[in-house]
Amino acid sequence: MTNQVKTRETSGKGLPSKKDHPAGKCLMSRRKFLLSSGLTTATIMVTMNPGTNAAAKVPAVLSTYPRKKIAKLSALKTDKPVAFEYPDKGAFSQSMLVKMGTEAGGGIGPQKDVVAFNYFCTHQGGDLTGTYKADTKSLGACPLHLSTYDLTRHGILISGQAYQSLPQVLLELEGDDIYAVGVFGLIFGRFDNLQG
Repeated sequence: MTNQVKTRETSGKGLPSKKDHPAGKCLMSRRKFLLSSGLTTATIMVTMNPGTNAAAKVPAVLSTYPRKKIAKLSALKTDKPVAFEYPDKGAFSQSMLVKMGTEAGGGIGPQKDVVAFNYFCTHQGGDLTGTYKADTKSLGACPLHLSTYDLTRHGILISGQAYQSLPQVLLELEGDDIYAVGVFGLIFGRFDNLQG
């Protein structure tokens, strides 16, 4: 008794050729597949349009920040940070206020050079207290992974491992009084700046 091996014609990669298919050819070309998948995606996207009535039923989340007096403009000295806590006395709330002598994004005062930032690195919460550099108007390097932030440009990352800007404390000036009124960015270790 002999074993007979039936051989099939292949397409070059060990796969059956079109001749092996019962219809003698592929039922869907690559072009038809891409077109049909594109139409399906477009249909799903139109269905999920945020302008529908269902979207109007989702409530907006609004954080109301406390207004807190933190310093007097006349008492600030150029490049001498002043520490304060905001928005509460909870974890990671330590912040700094500084008059830099250089105009900065979000700055207040006649020269728009007074800004405030949270003291904790956005990467892994390294404490940046005492790392202000007057010559570069920066905060850092973080003791954990060397992240450094530009305080003239809303706390944007200069170098290091962080992937978010440093949270900037929003300020208002009323006469000579400086008030903290909000936080731009997310404070490390919190899912909401007002809740730890």
